[in-house]
Amino acid sequence: MHLERLISLLEVIAVAGRPLTAAEIHRATDLPKPSCYRLIQSLIDQKLVDQPGEDGKVIIGERLIRIALLGKSDVDVRRCAAPILKTAATKFNETVFLARFRDSKVEIIHVETPDDPARAFIHPGLGERPMHACSCSKAIAAFTEPEFQDAILTGSLKQYTEHTKTTATELRSELDRIVEQGFADCDQEIDMGIASVAAPISIGNIGATFSVGAVGPIRRFGPENRRDIGEKLKDISKKISGAIQLCNVAEV
Repeated sequence: MHLERLISLLEVIAVAGRPLTAAEIHRATDLPKPSCYRLIQSLIDQKLVDQPGEDGKVIIGERLIRIALLGKSDVDVRRCAAPILKTAATKFNETVFLARFRDSKVEIIHVETPDDPARAFIHPGLGERPMHACSCSKAIAAFTEPEFQDAILTGSLKQYTEHTKTTATELRSELDRIVEQGFADCDQEIDMGIASVAAPISIGNIGATFSVGAVGPIRRFGPENRRDIGEKLKDISKKISGAIQLCNVAEV
């Protein structure tokens, strides 16, 4: 019975789509007032609901979003993000991709390409990417815990091309720069003639769980163009974050 009541409260808060007062939740559930208020406090204590302001209203919490996100399959994430990625690929007229961080690895899980039939484009492929030499990985690594960054920097730093950074000093400096500017780039660090740029996607306060990037030939992805796309990707990452969180709340 106690668990059923907690679930009932969570359903009311999730469906509302806006912060609710304890009184509103009480009216929606028909629970005894003392029980309702006590259950709400239990959810707050467990961080399953949050109080974003000082007015006492509550919303679905970061912990519950984290639980829902961890259980979300790549198919679910792609469904949420694909329309935004497709719009970006059309706007940039370049390939746009989504990467996911899990099990201490970064994998590209979805790719959208330009619609222009006359456009030659780069397809980055799917699957795992090196943590030290790919924009989608570095965009995430820059916002991870120092201990995880140290593990990357002291691990095997394979040199793919003459442009690959393989020293801890170089990479630490680059991670700091990524945090400062909000996006990462890859200038022929894995394949000659190919460059990319990516921005981290943070889900609430969980941190950079995903990244969104664009890739193309170096003749179109020079430093100035990468900066321009990088700034635009920061806005796109917020849209994708919002879409994923809305999907989470809808499924809670």
